Amino acid sequence: MKSVAVLQARTNSSRLPGKVLLPINGMPLAVLAAKRAANTGREVVIATSHEPTDDAFADLVVQHDIRCFRGSLDDTLERVVAALTGFDDDTLVFRLTADNVFPDGALLDEIEQDFIDRDLDYLCCNGEESGLPYGVSAELMRARYLREAAASTQSKHDREHVTPYIRRKFGEAYFEKYKALNKGHFRCSVDCLDDYLTILQVFSGIEDPTRISVFDLVARLETAPYQPLQSVPARKLILGTVQLGLTYGIANQSGKPDHSTAEKLIKTAITNGVPYLDTARAYGESEDVIGNALRSGWEGRAGIITKLSPLADCPPDATSAVVDAFVDASIYRSCASLRMQSLNVLMLHRASHLTDWKGRVWTRLLEHKAKDTVKALGVSVQSPAELELALAVPEVGFVQMPFNVLDWRWDDLISEIMAQREQRGLVVHVRSALLQGLLTSPSAALWQQANVLHPQPIIAWLAEQQHLTNRVTVTDFCLSFVKSLDWVDGLVVGMESLDQLNENIQIVCGPDLSRQEMDVIGATRPRLEEDALNPASWRQIA
Repeated sequence: MKSVAVLQARTNSSRLPGKVLLPINGMPLAVLAAKRAANTGREVVIATSHEPTDDAFADLVVQHDIRCFRGSLDDTLERVVAALTGFDDDTLVFRLTADNVFPDGALLDEIEQDFIDRDLDYLCCNGEESGLPYGVSAELMRARYLREAAASTQSKHDREHVTPYIRRKFGEAYFEKYKALNKGHFRCSVDCLDDYLTILQVFSGIEDPTRISVFDLVARLETAPYQPLQSVPARKLILGTVQLGLTYGIANQSGKPDHSTAEKLIKTAITNGVPYLDTARAYGESEDVIGNALRSGWEGRAGIITKLSPLADCPPDATSAVVDAFVDASIYRSCASLRMQSLNVLMLHRASHLTDWKGRVWTRLLEHKAKDTVKALGVSVQSPAELELALAVPEVGFVQMPFNVLDWRWDDLISEIMAQREQRGLVVHVRSALLQGLLTSPSAALWQQANVLHPQPIIAWLAEQQHLTNRVTVTDFCLSFVKSLDWVDGLVVGMESLDQLNENIQIVCGPDLSRQEMDVIGATRPRLEEDALNPASWRQIA
């Protein structure tokens, strides 16, 4: 059966303009992607736009003896379909993109054979579902369905992304032959300068970049910059960024990291599958640090949770208009600092703002959500009473709460948390799992500052549990306990150094504690007084 590969490419990419011309071993990115796809004899068409900005690129493609088609800049589906003029409806069509140079003809042959053997109408090779890095990507379908999509849908999203109509019609079947490789959380697509430098390193020293196997490239990718440290993504780790904006934490001895270290922390966390970065208007320059780190093409690779200003300057008797102004100012400042058009998740920094000013703060946030300025809303709580208040509000989609292995205060609410997670998809993030670092400290003076007058039995219990659960450190034990709870979706952990981040990634990616271990911990844990569990009650250093 005849097949053709249509490779989308244009020079005016929004994130990295001109990336299709970036050289890999002296060959433009798009040309290399096309020649690798064609290296077992398959015909390849590069589909670019008819804009003047793509004139030089189109000439270059022809000079490399590759067929070039020029069509609509904005209507990618139309461009792909027009590039197939002359091919009959039964032609098998691979959809490829110029920023993914790893796929080769041999892999496409295997995908095609799987497509035929399974008698499919659509097949996708991509990311974790296929066990191959993000960027070892290809879609396969028949020409007739691309033509049907072009005639049937006017959705801007459908026409920009080419295949949504087809996926809706036939479902998403994945090429899974190499799923056991478990490399889906690696990345080899070129969307920003960091990506390009990574791919440049992977291809370094290769005599013929058009012929090296995709699997040899994947092996080289393992030692490239900004690739995962563990065999699984750290999906339960949330990067807390208060330390990036303020000097924070009772056990913090290194202070606030410089901007270079902060950027490496953020990018390394994202690389390792951290799903959210947690920040707030009240965290000093944290939002600005995040915005600066992500502006180089990393936008959208992780969600960002920020928190509304504490509104400390808003008068207690403020009118609705004044409250709205304070709320709006906080949101727009967050958007400006984070360089975002809308916020992924916005939490109340004070749970009392659900009801303060006759509930106007929350009403205004709901109005922003309706306008898509904010995608999801949540509440950061300090106490069980505040959690009960938040759980009673159906629009609360995220809750963040302080919790650690010694914190007994929430026990009576666990069943309600689990019920709300089941009923409305509530997301629960836990912060202060190390109690601002106190639980990892052997210093009696620090514990006494935290209102624990006789800390030695507690320090000894933590060390004993670390040993009994075969954990490497007390940090490992404390984080492992919290991540093993089935009602916890994520752990917000702040870090000042890459060593801390790497340690926490390893812990979160490690095995959970067993049910038996969890039961023993729950039955034997020491009881702290509330003024020890609440850092706001701790004594200040003189």
